[in-house]
Amino acid sequence: MTRPGLGRRAAAEGLAAFALVFAGCGAIVTDDRYGSALGTVGIALVFGLIVMVMVYATGHLSGAHINPAVTLAFTVTRHFPPRDALAYVAAQVAGAVAGALVLLAVWTSKPAALGATVPTVGAGSALVYEILLTAFLMFVIMAVATDTRAVGAAAAIAIGGTVGLDALFGGPVTGASMNPARSLGPAVAAGEWTDTWIYLLGPAIGAVAGAFAYQVVRGEQST
Repeated sequence: MTRPGLGRRAAAEGLAAFALVFAGCGAIVTDDRYGSALGTVGIALVFGLIVMVMVYATGHLSGAHINPAVTLAFTVTRHFPPRDALAYVAAQVAGAVAGALVLLAVWTSKPAALGATVPTVGAGSALVYEILLTAFLMFVIMAVATDTRAVGAAAAIAIGGTVGLDALFGGPVTGASMNPARSLGPAVAAGEWTDTWIYLLGPAIGAVAGAFAYQVVRGEQST
């Protein structure tokens, strides 16, 4: 099968990021609006499931990064061409902002700041959490995306499961973003910029660290 052009691959990334924010942040809004209807477990499940289904839906088209930090890590470790990275990141951010703006159009009162990520601990502690949560996620992504010994058919389940797991224990602490686009979308729509830098820097550092950690364990420095 012919690989889609960059424009179509970027569009797939944008659509996946839109779905992530609309569903995941929408779950946070629903939980706030209807009196903890979902709870931490329910919200984590929604985030894990939307990532899983989007990986299944777009993985064969774009690789299903859905996350600027993942794109950065793949680029730094030479698994993704730098010339395509900017288009991917732009599409991911645009999709995430669009998803948040749809939530804003529906929920004009901005419940739960439309799912914006705001830490409940100090900035330093929150940064550590976001770095480690994203490192765990990227370690798994590297395993299922770059190592032929991993079971390819289960990649979406493994990635979605990691997102859900991280959200279960990290959600109450930082919102468990692990994704700069996921945080930027609600920040733009709700005007909530409290400690946003954490959600840009933490996932970037964590993703690169997780990618290199897997390569070290696998026995290679780069490919």
